[in-house]
Amino acid sequence: MKNKLFYLIILLCCYSISYAQDDLSGIKQALNYYLDGTSYNQVETIKKAFYPGAELFLDGKDKELMVVPIEEYAGWFEKKKAGEFNGRIGQILSIERFGNIAMAKVELLIPKAQLQFIDMFILKQIKGEWKIISKTANGKPSEKHGDKVLFVVSNAAFYGDTDLKTGNSFSEIVEAYDTYVRAGFRVDLMSQEGGAVPIAYLNTSSPIQKQYIYDSDFMYAMKHTLTPSEVDAKDYGAIYYVGGGSVLFGVPDNEHIQQIAMDIYESGGVVAAVCHGTAGIVNLKDKNGEYLVAGKTISGFPEAYEKKDLPYFKTFPFLIQETIEQHGGTFKVSPRMTPHVEVSDRVVTGQNHLSTILLTEKVIAILEAKEQHR
Repeated sequence: MKNKLFYLIILLCCYSISYAQDDLSGIKQALNYYLDGTSYNQVETIKKAFYPGAELFLDGKDKELMVVPIEEYAGWFEKKKAGEFNGRIGQILSIERFGNIAMAKVELLIPKAQLQFIDMFILKQIKGEWKIISKTANGKPSEKHGDKVLFVVSNAAFYGDTDLKTGNSFSEIVEAYDTYVRAGFRVDLMSQEGGAVPIAYLNTSSPIQKQYIYDSDFMYAMKHTLTPSEVDAKDYGAIYYVGGGSVLFGVPDNEHIQQIAMDIYESGGVVAAVCHGTAGIVNLKDKNGEYLVAGKTISGFPEAYEKKDLPYFKTFPFLIQETIEQHGGTFKVSPRMTPHVEVSDRVVTGQNHLSTILLTEKVIAILEAKEQHR
């Protein structure tokens, strides 16, 4: 009896480990078949996303519920030109899996029609392949345009090789995120390793922080940040480096992140950073090998405002202001606890967390002006 119990425990542990290590890639593939197929009128790709007997439970023009078989639904796209973008912009908001079943939430924007849809899916793994077995959706008017901004956060949870804890500044994430979303943008989060990132300076007495710490879609994004290899620079109009001690470790010297940032900038986009996030831009170079900060006015958190007698400061791999100036930039700040933002040729930088919203508004103004001149 004891042996049977032992083997049962081992079996359950192995199942739990296997499940924990699953990267949800099969579920994402099914959802992306749906997104790509419906955005580019690819009927067979749509069908690949669904189980053949799947049904969609949708709002009808003259009735509260319309049940649509997948064959009929896919047929709605046959009259449109296959492979041509039809204006539907989609992104996966969240996935929740339990064994061989899953639920997923997707946002679809149709900017020309000023519509936003939220799609809810039930998926099941059948013969090793994930398929959508059911979908429902609801839409509402929306002025979202769907342009994208990329946030850079860091996986580093400690200052260097010490046991001193650090993280990404939560206020600098959510205040910028909320400002972008309200202006109609979509936001992706990227870290050097992908996945969950540590949070620092969390204050749930702050209404905006409280709002987002309990926002399941937002926290899903924080737990599932993209890796640099999952990011295509051409999809983004701006890149934003979040502050907090984490950014000093693993971000400034990451060549893949550097390339993404410079690809965005050299295609006419914006590079932005706030507080210690300015550490992320010190090593950026253009195609001629010149530092991005050279000849520009930059702000960030200066070493003069650091607590130099504390152990954390001794772990810094470099000093932000000193390095900016060594690389040809002019570093400007205001008195402590004062908002300060510098805009210098599509490089937008802020001194501290109090500068986050102002900095974000400056970036949005640049992006909107660029859009108007197209």
